[in-house]
Amino acid sequence: MLAMIYKLGMSAEKRWRRIRGFDYLAKVIKGVKFRDGIEVNSETEDSRSAA
Repeated sequence: MLAMIYKLGMSAEKRWRRIRGFDYLAKVIKGVKFRDGIEVNSETEDSRSAA
């Protein structure tokens, strides 16, 4: 049973997409804010409030 699960996992791994957001995890842990997947800083917030 374990060998069958291993082979199934190896076969599925070829079609899985690689996770690309792992580098953002450190920023999220530090408390950086994101809006719609884009990092938000004070300059960005100021320009939105002025518009």
